[in-house]
Formats: sequence, C-alpha cells, structure tokens
Amino acid sequence: MIGIRPAEPGDAAGLVALAAEVGREEGAWLLTTDASRSIAAERRYLRAVRRHPDAAVFVVEADGRVVGRLSLARDPHPSSSHVADLGLMVSSSHRRQGVGRSLLEQAVTWARAAGVSKLELHVFPWNAPAIALYESFGFEREGYRSRQYLRDGEPVDAILMAYHLES
Repeated sequence: MIGIRPAEPGDAAGLVALAAEVGREEGAWLLTTDASRSIAAERRYLRAVRRHPDAAVFVVEADGRVVGRLSLARDPHPSSSHVADLGLMVSSSHRRQGVGRSLLEQAVTWARAAGVSKLELHVFPWNAPAIALYESFGFEREGYRSRQYLRDGEPVDAILMAYHLES
C-alpha cells in the first residue's frame, strides 16, 4: 500500500531534492535540470498552499525520503473554475510500482471534494512512460502546444491532456 499525505512545510527539502533528482535524469522529464525553488521558497509555497482551498500538494514517502509529488491548482477564472491543473513526479526508484497511479487517484479524490470536474496536465511528447500512464488512467489528449515552454533556453512542445470526472 502506498501512503499519500498532504505535504507539510517540513517536506520542503525532500521535495526540492526530488525535483533536482528527476530534473537531472537523461529523459528530460521536467522543465529545468535544477531544482525549481530553493528549500526556503518551497517551504513558503507549502505554507501558502495549506491555507488555500483551491490548491494542494501531496507527497509519497518511502524509506524516510520523498519519492513522489502531486501538485494541484484550480483555475482562478470564474468561467473555468471547474478545471484544475496537476503536476506529478515520481523518483526513478519508485516508478512502475503504482505510485503514479495512486497519485492520480488522489488527484481525483481532491478534485471531487473541491468541486472540480476536469483535471489537466502538460507532458512532453517524448515522455512515453508518463503518456502511457495518463492514457491508461483515462486522460485524453486534447491538444498539442508547439514551443509551449523554454527548457534550458530551448523551446519545447507539450501535449495537453485532460481527465473528465464523472458526476
């Protein structure tokens, strides 16, 4: 059984380490090759998220370290407040063990409680393992965004995928 819990400010160092680990992988799974935030900035972010009903961060721990992260945020515009964006990362040591699927199930649980009926995410076109996970879960490709992000100064494409919650 995989234990998922809401992230706490004390998880900041573990989350920054996870982002740095995944960012350095050959697969180029993340937007940056470095940690995107300092530990102090991550701690501030986690404190803010805990007070915000339209966002959440969840973690998976194993052997005393953070091995998975799920971030969720509702779209702030009133006409699209039924939509939330999600981000997910899992340590290479814990992939293909159900961690990603469990985090997606947690996303659906959070979405239902928050009144969100659509989850969206962006994934790089070369990230076949993640795309396979998302599609097997029920996410559908909704679009292709050319040159959507800059990764290490180079424009990269992204696939927009969405999951529609049943009422």
